[in-house]
Amino acid sequence: MTFTFVSNYINHHQQPFCDAMYEKLGDGFTFVATMPMEQERIDMGWNTELVSLPYVRLLYEDPSCEQLIYESDVVLIGWSEREDIAQKRLNSGKLTLRVSERIYRTGTYKAISPRGLIAKYKEHIRYRNKPVFMLCAGAYVAADFALIHAYPGKMLKWGYFPPFIEYNTEDIDRRLKNPKSIQIIWVGRFISLKHPEYMVRLAMRLKEEGENFHIHMVGDGEKFEEIKDLVRERGLEEITLHGHLAPDEVRALMSECHVHISTSNHLEGWGAVINEGMNSGCIEIACEEMGAVPYLIKDNVNGLTYPTEVYASLEQVVLRVFHNWRGYTHLGSRAYRTIRDEWNAEVASDRLMGLVRALLYDEEFAVPESGPLSFAPIIHGHS
Repeated sequence: MTFTFVSNYINHHQQPFCDAMYEKLGDGFTFVATMPMEQERIDMGWNTELVSLPYVRLLYEDPSCEQLIYESDVVLIGWSEREDIAQKRLNSGKLTLRVSERIYRTGTYKAISPRGLIAKYKEHIRYRNKPVFMLCAGAYVAADFALIHAYPGKMLKWGYFPPFIEYNTEDIDRRLKNPKSIQIIWVGRFISLKHPEYMVRLAMRLKEEGENFHIHMVGDGEKFEEIKDLVRERGLEEITLHGHLAPDEVRALMSECHVHISTSNHLEGWGAVINEGMNSGCIEIACEEMGAVPYLIKDNVNGLTYPTEVYASLEQVVLRVFHNWRGYTHLGSRAYRTIRDEWNAEVASDRLMGLVRALLYDEEFAVPESGPLSFAPIIHGHS
């Protein structure tokens, strides 16, 4: 079997899945990168050396990659910026998988725009009865495609699968049991949609409450200096601004913290930091408008969610945790088990291979009840 994954560039969120596929298929698996990594990502510490992995080929240096895309038994098309190539593959009638985040995250009004509908017809709608499946990288993706009647019965849960790090659940329970100071971590770009200012407000409130805590903020961006000034003006020694850290440094810091908070709004298509926080055994607190949240978190079972990006909703949940700490410590090991047992690259690649074999060779494939490649329900989010 030849399986080709086409995307803009290889990164540390995609590598574990690609490694797992390469282990299964050897030279039958190829990742085709359509463009060099953006400077912004390089500045964030993302590894540009991943292009030297044995299964990576670069379309922008080697045009012969196009032929591989057209001839492969299966092609998975991600964010390639090369819709011309995607269309040629889709028109071939061969088995093709698409992976997408929301297409109407800024408003479903675009679904009734004649111009927008023509574009979506060319890209998606006309393949509704072809061997083309949609892997939904986010809980609100299926609703967007259902709005335009694309991929009926062929939309499956998917996501990002950052590196999985194994921990002992007893060690996680011990870390969370009775901390002297509750360590909170927030990771992301300092931009409006991620609401870094919420952590400053939260620190002020927790300080008023007399709580013993420390907040670690990791990342950089256009609002960094503004947040830095706020922290200084408010005298918040309880906040450490770490700036950029390499991915492995972020994971190391997460593994020492007790709570991971994600404050992005509906413009966050997925939010791989949620996978990472849960893998680290943190008590996960996240806005349910983020694409990953309804897929990964069951409220009060393996994490905590709040319904809107309004700050008061977040504060209410955090105060509840601080006021009854022992009532929530079990969420850390449960979050970890969610990633260990289901939402990881090994499980995702096993299931994808099962689906592909069923479609190519008429083998049986039982659609799982939950996790990657289970049916994607129609969940209407913010629009």
